[in-house]
Amino acid sequence: MWYVYILRCSNGNIYTGCTNDLDKRLSKHQKGLVHFTKDKLPVEFITYTAFTDKYKAFDFEKYLKSGSGIAFRNKRLI
Repeated sequence: MWYVYILRCSNGNIYTGCTNDLDKRLSKHQKGLVHFTKDKLPVEFITYTAFTDKYKAFDFEKYLKSGSGIAFRNKRLI
């Protein structure tokens, strides 16, 4: 499975990512091993969406980072 996940950083920023090992990736975020979030700890896990197709997951992540995807995320996912 592939997962697109959303985190809220301590400064209020929203982080959207994609992984095939959600537990391991969240652990890396919490330990400060991810460049974007390491100075914004702690991070709060908000939600994830699971996909069987890696490319659909990457496409959804890309969409959530677009203008209309941010609006969708803010209205429906967080």
